[in-house]
Parts: sequence; structure tokens; C-alpha cells
Amino acid sequence: MTKEPHESGERNDVLPNGYISRRTENGSALALKTERGIFDIGVVAGFLKKQLPTTIEMLIENGDADLVGDAVAAYAAAGQTAGMLDKRDIVFAPAVSHPEKIIITGANYRDHLDEIGWAVPKFPLFFNKFNNSLLGHNGLLELPRADTEQFDYEAELVIVIGKVTRNVAEEDALASVFGYCVGNDFSARDLQMRTSQVMLGKTSDGFAPLGPVLAPASAVPNPNDLAIECSVNGERRQSARTSEMIFSCAYLVSYLSRYMTLKPGDLIFTGTPAGPILGHPEKDRKWLKAGDMVETRIEGLGTLRFILT
Repeated sequence: MTKEPHESGERNDVLPNGYISRRTENGSALALKTERGIFDIGVVAGFLKKQLPTTIEMLIENGDADLVGDAVAAYAAAGQTAGMLDKRDIVFAPAVSHPEKIIITGANYRDHLDEIGWAVPKFPLFFNKFNNSLLGHNGLLELPRADTEQFDYEAELVIVIGKVTRNVAEEDALASVFGYCVGNDFSARDLQMRTSQVMLGKTSDGFAPLGPVLAPASAVPNPNDLAIECSVNGERRQSARTSEMIFSCAYLVSYLSRYMTLKPGDLIFTGTPAGPILGHPEKDRKWLKAGDMVETRIEGLGTLRFILT
């Protein structure tokens, strides 16, 4: 395994441009990272005397990402610095904290199917997680202690729905997307495989890390061609491109919308490429443990980092 960064040249400590949900004493607050720095939107709104979304949920419901971006540009042009934040002081909340639905796509990369011995599915395979599973960037994931020890990573691109969507055609589906972020479908494989239902191995607290930023769809012109990788303690374990997905982002949104109404803020994890521990020969499987640091990186969306405790 290599410890080299991906060929994209992105560094693990570089925070990309995008919307940040940060924890505060009163809950969460919205910030925007631009080339000029990180801006507290509450402070920007106060200075400009404008009503702006001040949480990530308000932003997605509003649906107008340019509103906040334009306000930050005006604030910065006025030479204001009071609303600037230091990345080192931010306590990151999950990129989206209160989705109605968290939908996970399984079996969506051929190379991963090959390594676990599964056939290519005719239809997408889905399961779900819940809000208790969400964890922010730089978060501490407390491993469940009872009866389980086979902990595994899964790097995933996450779609964030931006408007009420039902029966949308595939060619129109990406117009329903607010943005994209980095996720990890963290798993307890022994619990996952205990019965025919995978839920227990997928839904423990913190098992859906999400962040560090939410990039608007306009900043990701082709979500189906992004470098994606995962590292453990600096050692790269997964490296692929989202172009290798069996079912594209547009297809997943369209397909799901045939059967359920997608709501603003809903999350769709799009599957993981080859490289999870589960895909290794049984004798070579070294499961994750407390103290391990997991980093998931997607081109243009940054690096999501969390530590197991």
C-alpha cells in the first residue's frame, strides 16, 4: 500500500471551497469557505442587514446557493474581517445534520463486486441509515464495545437532494441535486452478516461520517468522474474514480424517485469501490481498531477525517 497522495495533487489538510456546518453553543451555524477565507454567515448577514440562511438546512430549503455566495463577496469587498473564521477553531458538524432520509447504495462498483464474489446487479441495491449515524469532519467515532469487532471503511460520494423530487427522468435528475460531499459507509461486518438484514451493522452512532464541506452542484459539473480514495493511518486502501460506478448519480436519483418522494436535504450514498477490508482474503483481514485514523478523499470535495475511539 502507498502513502502517496492521489495524483490530483490535493493535500489532506486543504479545505476546499463550499458550505460548512459548524457546531456552536446554540446548535449549528453556517459558514462558507471561499478563496478569501472562511466566513461566518450570521456575521455577514448582520453587517449587510440582509436575511440569509444561517444553517445548512435553511440554505438547502432556500435553494439559492448564489444568495449566500453573493453576500459573502459583498462583505469581503467591503474589507470586513470580523466574520472570518480560522479552520483550526471550527468544530465541524455533519455536512447535513437533519435529513429525512439517508439512503445507502450497495454493490455499485464492479471491482468491489469482483473482490467479494458478487454478480453485477440488474437493479440498484439500497439500505438505510439514520441521523444518529451522522458524524462531522475530525469527529471521534466511538466503536460499539458489545459483541462486535470487525470494523471496516467504505469511501463514498454523497448526493444531497435540493428540491422535492418525484418521478424525475434520468436526463433531468441532476437538476434536483443541491450538492455533493464526502461520506464513509462505516460498517461492523460481523453484525452486518449476522442475519439476512444488514441494518445492525450499519447504523451505530457515528457510522455515517459526512463532510468536510457541502459543495454546490454548480461546482461539480460531472459527479461521475471524480477521483475517490480512502486511507487508514496514512496508508491508502482505496483508489478509484466515480466513473467506475455501475449506476450513475443521475440514474440513482431517478430510480429512487420512482418509488419515494425525495426531499431537500436527503442523502444518497453512492457506493464504494474495491479495497474495503471485507474484500481481502479472510486470513489477511486486519479490522479497524480504536486509535485508527480514517481519511476519505474525493477530488474537489476535500478530505473527510475521523478517528476511532
